Amino acid sequence: MRRTLFPYLILLPTLIFLFLFTYYPLFQSAMDSLFDSRLASDGPPFVGLQNYLRLVQDPVFWRALLNNLAYILMTVVPGIVLALLLAVALWENTSLNRWLRTAFFLPMIIPLVSAATLWLFIFMPGMGLLDYTLAKMFGPMNNNYLGMSNSALIALSVIGVWKFAGYYMLFFLAGLQSIPASAREAALMEGASRPQVFFYVTLPLLRPTISFVVTIALIYSITQIDHVAVMTQGGPNNATTVLLYYIQSLANDTHDLGKASAATFLTLVLLFGFSMLNLRVLEKGAHYER
Repeated sequence: MRRTLFPYLILLPTLIFLFLFTYYPLFQSAMDSLFDSRLASDGPPFVGLQNYLRLVQDPVFWRALLNNLAYILMTVVPGIVLALLLAVALWENTSLNRWLRTAFFLPMIIPLVSAATLWLFIFMPGMGLLDYTLAKMFGPMNNNYLGMSNSALIALSVIGVWKFAGYYMLFFLAGLQSIPASAREAALMEGASRPQVFFYVTLPLLRPTISFVVTIALIYSITQIDHVAVMTQGGPNNATTVLLYYIQSLANDTHDLGKASAATFLTLVLLFGFSMLNLRVLEKGAHYER
């Protein structure tokens, strides 16, 4: 009996934490999505799936969903590719590489609100660092990157890549160091070139790491919205309104908690679906024996 209960006692603090801050809020959001808090006097009336119907009829929701999908593509793919290139370039454990690893990881330590404030000065029209640099090469510049619909989301995506690429790099470094050196050496002895060793030996053996990094990158791309609140507030014309900012606006500005809860639940389902698809595709046949 003691041996049977001991593992559960060790896991108990984690299970309590998960229940209080993950499972209970998820259950509460699902329940709140079935009530219309706008009509509440003593208690909100039960409306069933009406909030979901109102949600899918809202064009701003679909704009936020498309913006979020575009933001995922513009942050997850470049961020992971850049992180992998950095990990390969800094693979050897030299003094210079250790300093460079620290430098590339530093943006992760900076709070996203502070990072957004810093990038506001970089994107400032005319006087910002970006326009100042471009003016030296192409003449006077006065580009309002955050004020134009076709560039605002791209500008926010640049911040996402800059902030998280160094963090993803650490996971790739750990994955590269866990690959047996004998696998690469055998391929080189068979006459394979270094690019061939990377694409046909190293990269396939990194698939579990890539799967994990893609999953956490998806989570960050949906949950990190501080730079949206600081820099654009969802504008211009909802060009940077992403799902979580849309949910926050529903809850705080219009106090439509039922609709916000419905959007939250659908966002969690979307994130769960992306994560499961990623794990199935990338981790299939990706494990190897040492």
